[in-house]
Amino acid sequence: MTFVANSDDRDKKGDELKAQRFEMLADIAKELSGEVIFPTYFDAVLRLRKVLQDSSLSIIEIAAAVSMEPLIGAKLLHLANSVAFNPAGLEVVDLKSALTRLGVNAVRTTAMSIVMSQLMRAKGMANFAELTHALWDHSIKTAAAARIIAKNLTRLNPEEAMLAGLIHDLGAFYMLYRATQYEELRHRPDSVRYLIIQWHESIGVSLLNAIGIPEEIVDATVDHDQVRPTPSPIRSLPEVVYVANMLAGGHFEWLMQDQSDYPADLTLLNEKYDYLLPEIDALVVEMRTSFS
Repeated sequence: MTFVANSDDRDKKGDELKAQRFEMLADIAKELSGEVIFPTYFDAVLRLRKVLQDSSLSIIEIAAAVSMEPLIGAKLLHLANSVAFNPAGLEVVDLKSALTRLGVNAVRTTAMSIVMSQLMRAKGMANFAELTHALWDHSIKTAAAARIIAKNLTRLNPEEAMLAGLIHDLGAFYMLYRATQYEELRHRPDSVRYLIIQWHESIGVSLLNAIGIPEEIVDATVDHDQVRPTPSPIRSLPEVVYVANMLAGGHFEWLMQDQSDYPADLTLLNEKYDYLLPEIDALVVEMRTSFS
């Protein structure tokens, strides 16, 4: 995934940007202590609202649509593991199991409530429409890649891997939304881009913990953009998410825009696992078709 930063001489730099960063981080820490709802990709949320309004759809069809929206998927997983729906304390770690436990009525009602809250909070996101679309597109491809990798190369639960891939960049969506809360950042794409590059992974971990995502999934998203030696064989969920993220064109492209040399580790990763791309792309098409 490639994000092109627009040059803007109004963007904050140096101490001014540091002050903005600390103000935002303080506000984020305060917000994460309560109920957290924010917009992701506006068009996807609108389409999901349309799907949820169709009372004839089955839980399988609703699940296919919900699996395209990272925040709602995360929220529904948390609800399925709450005391109200899980009195025996048997934790589920994938979206399909979560939705089966919740049932069609609870899924529809909860998802629609989140969708409406997202739409109400979407004001100001138009300035970042291209970026949110790219983030959403990357999240869907990472989810598909994680499922294919887990299914073909590991004994891990492919559905859990798919959910981890879907929500791995939720911190970036959240930081984009938070940036719109600051008038001075709304028209400063380079400043926002810098803040996201530096903080979206750690903020994402805090966000997923605040939402109540199972620890093993949260741990799988840690440092997912940090280039490392290619895992071979792939044994763990963090390794699945890392390889999936990189095959999907992860955010490392942001970090390397000013570097002339492509990291050797990423060359090796692509050489070793790019044979999976046709199957990954086919699953992406299938996911998009079910959501259209």
